[in-house]
Amino acid sequence: MLMDMKARTEAMRALAYVTAACMDRARRHPDPDERRRSLGRVEFLTPVVKGWSTETSIDIASTGIQVHGGMGYVEETGAAQYFRDARITTIYEGTTGIQALDLIGRKLVRDKGDNAAALIRDMAAEVTAFEPTNDPDLSAIGAALKVGLKSFVAATEWLLANSGRNPREAAAGAVPYLKLTGVVAGGWQMARAARIAGELTQAEDSGGAFLKGKIATARFYAEHVLPEAEAWRLEIMAGAGSTLALAEVSF
Repeated sequence: MLMDMKARTEAMRALAYVTAACMDRARRHPDPDERRRSLGRVEFLTPVVKGWSTETSIDIASTGIQVHGGMGYVEETGAAQYFRDARITTIYEGTTGIQALDLIGRKLVRDKGDNAAALIRDMAAEVTAFEPTNDPDLSAIGAALKVGLKSFVAATEWLLANSGRNPREAAAGAVPYLKLTGVVAGGWQMARAARIAGELTQAEDSGGAFLKGKIATARFYAEHVLPEAEAWRLEIMAGAGSTLALAEVSF
């Protein structure tokens, strides 16, 4: 449970930092093409950072209560306060559903997937950077990211192909797509951190506990969090049939 909390928190934090850096480049970079590319990345990832991070924070805070057992439920530890504070974040400043509809409608479909394609290219480049390694940890991380990226690509292509013909099909998969994007983009940043930590470890005799911890946490994320991407893909590509199966009176 502690590893799950740590890995998800580090992935969310990394993706938020990357998005913030893109905001700086979109405003200040001297190259107008780079400003345009960075702005596109910010626009695409902003609803993900908001929606995926806040949804995940609820799960992390809930796990924190579970770690404490019965004492986590009462006020002495403060764990329950974190859960209550996390719960409101999926509601204000745009609910998760609103963020997800913004992602697929204004950020994915409107530009015909250009910003998503740019993100996919950067993720694919990171996968390629792992392929020459003989390190078992880095090899496992790279392989998991490759599988997660495949799920993200398939879901993205399906939404682009179906959103015009039947908007309800796309809308039914909006929140799963937001979560899928977050899980894979977070895995991308965890993999990147692990690769850099591996390079630094080789350059130092001691390795360092921090660097080794980064690699271990990234491998945990790769093996225990990234597999969620395929489940989200399956839900998205199932379409809206069962979601819209009941008449209003049936509720």
